[in-house]
Amino acid sequence: MSGISVGFTIFAGLLALMAFRVPIGIAMFVAGSGGYVYLMGGNWAPWLNILKSIPYARLSNYDLTVIPLFLLMGQFATHGGLSASLFKCVNAFIGHRRGGVAMAAIGACAGFGAICG
Repeated sequence: MSGISVGFTIFAGLLALMAFRVPIGIAMFVAGSGGYVYLMGGNWAPWLNILKSIPYARLSNYDLTVIPLFLLMGQFATHGGLSASLFKCVNAFIGHRRGGVAMAAIGACAGFGAICG
């Protein structure tokens, strides 16, 4: 089979898995795995090497450590009353206008973003 026909076959398999109500992530993983192993001539060794090295390389990135720390900072701001104070401050300035609550929420988010950097 040529590469194009393999691609169409794998895509049809992906659609079939989704028709059987398999979650999309799992269906894509199965279809991609099957296609990669088929294109490697049925050899599972390269695919298993990828499965052991790529997840660590992606998750050991410094950029991902910022996410839980940012969530922790948000919890500190909430429990410390910073977010409520920011909202009250901005609401005092523009809360009387039409759509003022929405604008106050946006302003409080902008203020929190300015504080965070």
